[in-house]
Amino acid sequence: MKVSDLFVKALENEGVEYIFGIPGEENLDLLNSLRHSTIKLILTRHEQGAGFMAATYGRLTGKVGVCLSTLGPGATNLVTPAAYANLGGMPMLMITGQKPIKKSKQGRFQIIDVVNLMKPITQYSKQIVNGNNITSTVRESFKIALYERPGAVHIELPEDIAREEVDGELFYVHSPRYPVARDESLHNALKMMYEAKMPLVLIGAGANRTRIGSAMKDFIEKLGIPFFVTQMGKGVVDEFHPLYLGTAALSDNDYLHCAIDRADLIINVGHDIIEKPPFFMREGGTKVIHMNFSPSSVDSTYFPQLDVVGDIACNLTALTKLAEKQEAWDFSYYMRVKDESQSHIVKYFKDERFPILPQRVVKYIRDVLPKDGILTLDNGIYKIWFARNYKCFMPNTLLLDNALATMGAGLPSAMAAKIVHPEKKVITVCGDGGFMMNSQELETAVRLQLDLVIVILNDSAYGMIKWKQEGMGFENFGLEYNNPDFVQYAKAYGATGYRPTSCEDFASTLEKAVKSKGVHLIDLAVDYSLNHEILNELLQNKTCLV
Repeated sequence: MKVSDLFVKALENEGVEYIFGIPGEENLDLLNSLRHSTIKLILTRHEQGAGFMAATYGRLTGKVGVCLSTLGPGATNLVTPAAYANLGGMPMLMITGQKPIKKSKQGRFQIIDVVNLMKPITQYSKQIVNGNNITSTVRESFKIALYERPGAVHIELPEDIAREEVDGELFYVHSPRYPVARDESLHNALKMMYEAKMPLVLIGAGANRTRIGSAMKDFIEKLGIPFFVTQMGKGVVDEFHPLYLGTAALSDNDYLHCAIDRADLIINVGHDIIEKPPFFMREGGTKVIHMNFSPSSVDSTYFPQLDVVGDIACNLTALTKLAEKQEAWDFSYYMRVKDESQSHIVKYFKDERFPILPQRVVKYIRDVLPKDGILTLDNGIYKIWFARNYKCFMPNTLLLDNALATMGAGLPSAMAAKIVHPEKKVITVCGDGGFMMNSQELETAVRLQLDLVIVILNDSAYGMIKWKQEGMGFENFGLEYNNPDFVQYAKAYGATGYRPTSCEDFASTLEKAVKSKGVHLIDLAVDYSLNHEILNELLQNKTCLV
C-alpha cells in the first residue's frame, strides 16, 4: 500500500482518535489517507493551538496526542507546543511534512532542518527516509512519548516518501511495566518515617500523571500524615480532605512554608524538578524521601537522603501495608498553620470592589463548577491566586502550566478538555495578553460546537511582569496596551460576549454561561492592586506561629 495509508493504519493501531492541525501541500497524501480513517482531523487556525490541544489530550487521557503541520513555518509554529509538552510531561506526537528528499525542483524554498530543530526540545525526532520503516518508527515514537517521563516526539514525512508503495506489518502495542523498589529501600523509608516527629507528604506532578490517587489517599489516611501539593500535583487527593494543608504556589515565604519549615521529614511523591521548587532544602535541615519512577537529580536545593525508585502506586501500596501510625507523631502545629493560612485566603472572598479581585474570581468559579468540572488557565499573575486558593476534588480538574509557563495555551487546552470530556463543564481563565496570543481558535471552538466558557481577566497590561517590575522597585513602564472590544470580538466569531459591571453581575453571568450551550466569553475587569501588597510585602514580612 501507499506509505501514507500505512502511516495512518499505524496511528490507528496505536489508538489515535484525533489529529489536530493545519495540513499543507506536503501533507496532501497523508490528508487523503485520513479521509477513510477512524481518526478525526480537527482543523485549527494556528499550529500552536493544534499543538496545545494535542498536548492537553495527552495530559488528560494518558495516551499520545497527535498534531500535524506542513514544513517550514508550519513546523516552526510547533516549537512552543513541543517545549510545553516535553517540559510538562505530556505525551504528544508531532507530524510535519517536507519537500521531496530524493528529487526536488524547488531548491531550498521553505526548507529548514526541522528534525535537528526539534531534537533539543523533544525526546525523539526522526525523518522517514524509507517507507518500509514507517510502522517501526511510529511504534518507537509512541513508546518513547508514553514512558515515564512522558513528553514530545516528532516524525517528519517527506511528500515523495508518503506516496511510495510499500509492504508493511503493524507492531503489537503493549503497555509498559515498571519495576518496584527493593525491600531494602522500603524498610529504609519506614525507618526514616518512624524516626521523624513531624513527617509531611508532598504530592508532585509525577503523581498526577500516573493516576495514583487511590494509593496516595490510602497511604495518607492510614498513617494520618498531612499533605501539601505542587501546582501540577493538584487534585491527586481531594483537597477538601481534612489533612490537606495547601498548595506550594510559591517557593518560600507563604503561610504553608511555616509548616514545611517545621517538618523534620518530607515524603516527596512524584517530584518533578521541572516545576519551581515547592521548598528549598538546606544542609542539616529537613530530610527528604524521594519516591518516583527515576532517581532524584541532585542540585543545591534538592538532595534527598533516600530514593525509593519504581512504580509509584505499587511502592505506595507496599509502604502502606508495612507502615503503622506512630504515637510520637505530632501534627497539631500543621493544623494551626492550616487554619491561619485559610483565614488569609478567605479574607478576600467577600470583597465587593469592582474591578474584581482575582481572589474573588477564584471563589465564584469554584462555586459554579461541579466537582468533576475542568478549569484551564493561561499564564499570568492570576495563576498564583488559583494555585493557592482553588481547591480540586479530583485529578486533572485544574490544568495549569508550571513547567514552560507559556502564554496562549489556556483556550486550546480548554477546547481539548471539552473534546475529551464532552459531558463535563469546562471554563478557561485567560489574561487579556495570553488570550490574544491564540484568540483565533474561537472560530475552531464555535465550528466544533463546543460548550465552553472563557473568562478574560482584563487589565490592559502584562500583569505578571508589572507585578515583578513593582517588586523590583522599578517605575511602571512598557507593559500596557489597548484591547479590542471583546464582546464584539466574540460576536464576530459566532460566540456570545458579556461585560459584567459588578461582582454580582459577574456571578449571575458566569452561572448563566456555564449552564448554556455554545461558546461564551466574559470580558471581566480585574483589580491587581493588591498583588504587591500581599505577595511581596505581607508574605515576606509575616511571622510564623510559635
